[in-house]
Amino acid sequence: MGRGRAAWLRLAVALLLAWVSLAAAALNISNAHSPFNPSRPARTHTRYIILHTTEGAAAGSLAKIKRYGEAHYVVSDNGHVYRVIDRSRIAYHAGRSMWDGQRDLDKFSIGIEVVGYHNRDITAAQYTALRELLEDLQSIYTIPDERVLTHSMVAYGAPNRWHKQSHRGRKRCGMCFAKRTTRLKLGLTKQPLSDPDVKAKRLIQADPYLASVLYGSASDQAAAEQSQGQDAFVISGKRTAWLIARDRAESADTRYLFPDGTSKRGNEISDWRAIPAGTRVSLGDSQSENAPEQVRHVNVVSPAQSIAGDEANVKSTIYFLPDGRVQQGHELSRAVLAALPVGTRVLVGYMHGGYITAKRSAHDICGPKWRAHTTLYRLADGSLQTGDQMDENAIPPRTMIFFPE
Repeated sequence: MGRGRAAWLRLAVALLLAWVSLAAAALNISNAHSPFNPSRPARTHTRYIILHTTEGAAAGSLAKIKRYGEAHYVVSDNGHVYRVIDRSRIAYHAGRSMWDGQRDLDKFSIGIEVVGYHNRDITAAQYTALRELLEDLQSIYTIPDERVLTHSMVAYGAPNRWHKQSHRGRKRCGMCFAKRTTRLKLGLTKQPLSDPDVKAKRLIQADPYLASVLYGSASDQAAAEQSQGQDAFVISGKRTAWLIARDRAESADTRYLFPDGTSKRGNEISDWRAIPAGTRVSLGDSQSENAPEQVRHVNVVSPAQSIAGDEANVKSTIYFLPDGRVQQGHELSRAVLAALPVGTRVLVGYMHGGYITAKRSAHDICGPKWRAHTTLYRLADGSLQTGDQMDENAIPPRTMIFFPE
């Protein structure tokens, strides 16, 4: 190699290192790695960046995201950026997700959690930091603006008592990053103009308001936001419990205050059609934005379709029957599907991994997701525990494992 070329290469390397140093300084970035970081597998390719909002304050949000390894980066309200999972590894941030027919977007995306709320603006410091972080990641992975998506765009729900089909609208997380004015401040000049999965009829649209914000013109977005007043948490003829609480609707942490002054928790309600207009919904603060799929409880004898919709009789719907049996939807008789007994627990959209044995470990069954908080274990006593609660070397005998489809 000639002296001139060698000198040029040394100069190029020096400039690159200087640029990296300046970018890191500008981003004010530091490591806050999850304990799961070393065990997460590497992504084979990266197609999307998905933006989230924490729906909570900085300290508690960062602790939760670190605990579960739920994002690659967290952008605090003061503009400081934390690395939680190395950008080349998989972070479990998108949950049940689909975009343009591709599912399980954790395998193909980088997740960025921004401290804040889906319906509020972010701080000036966050705009600066997030813009620079996006520029770096888009350059590294060659990701165009239209593939910088929000969690609310890609999340979808399994059939439930309100929607008989898989549906868009399960999350409003990150919704603010679909606003055209916000995206321009972040240097994003293009964005999706429609939902490809609803358009292809892979999903149904369950939240028209959300669709207006995600894909409408600037004026459509502003009009949609104005339509959401102080009654956003009050049930009405057009606003169901699901539209307010979504996956949290049936949770014990969600309370319903009825017009007569009485109240119930979500897991105490048996007749959802009888909830009167004017009921106010209060969401618990302790729930994770990426909480595992809720196990649905049968409080009164009910047809399976009223719980699991069109997926009532498929393999990926699991029934924990009061007599101790665990069966998949296709295994149940028509009589049982027509009248599920009280005490049945239902899990929709999960694979039945079977029993864990000395020769068949949890890792053998579902890989690194054995430790994910979205993976569920049924112990011999019938209780359910999440993956982050389990010690692979001390799993009790007769334990079954279930993991997202």
